Amino acid sequence: MSRRRGMGTVLAIAAVALAIAGARHTLDTPGQHNAPGSSGAAPAAPHTGGAALPAQAPGPISARAARAALTRLPVLAARPHRPGYQRGCKARQACSFGPAWTDNSTAPGAGNSCDTRNDVLHAQMTHVVLRAGSGCIVESGRLADPYTGKTINFTRGSTTSARVQVDHAVPLALAYDLGAWAWTPQQRTAYANDEALVLVAVDGPANEKKSDAGPADWMPVKSDWCAYDARFVAVLSHYRLAITAADKSAITNVLTHCPGA
Repeated sequence: MSRRRGMGTVLAIAAVALAIAGARHTLDTPGQHNAPGSSGAAPAAPHTGGAALPAQAPGPISARAARAALTRLPVLAARPHRPGYQRGCKARQACSFGPAWTDNSTAPGAGNSCDTRNDVLHAQMTHVVLRAGSGCIVESGRLADPYTGKTINFTRGSTTSARVQVDHAVPLALAYDLGAWAWTPQQRTAYANDEALVLVAVDGPANEKKSDAGPADWMPVKSDWCAYDARFVAVLSHYRLAITAADKSAITNVLTHCPGA
């Protein structure tokens, strides 16, 4: 994963499973997703950490709720590329979002004596086989990959584990630039390990192609457009992050044509 909470009121998502299932349908009219466009809104400063971020993340939201939330996000004319971001945690590295996949955070699902990556693999794959006696380490499983639409048979190994990676819906470096730079280290660590909202098990090569891009510059397979953009907005809204004008325009073009929008 390369350089990579919300609204003043809690998002209304009474039927999360149905909403996200509906969002996964193929769009009837795709629109021009990659056109940068302009939101017409004046740039606004992101949340600066003066108040505590929400502790419990909601699940993904419907296209209708995402469209409403999108209108309330602070808009930046362009991505600011804040200095200081470093994912690594070795000597003299900033460790901006804490040690990778740490179980020691305030994120949903943390503190269960299992690292975040294995938690996500266990929760989001089927036919899961755990290492004997571990209760944590996923040795194999099957993933219905949302980014490519393919089924991936996962087997743990030095040359095979990377076939399934855990992506941050809003990449860490992008989140940093959009406002996470002002959070406390504990808040950033919680974000990086939020299994309930931020993290998605996906095809490794597709995740690497995404890098730290927003929806104006990278999108998954068309059948996942609605769910992908709705989750992207949900993350920004919940974590009180801003959005670039280009990403807002691209997401608006998609959500307008999603089921239930």
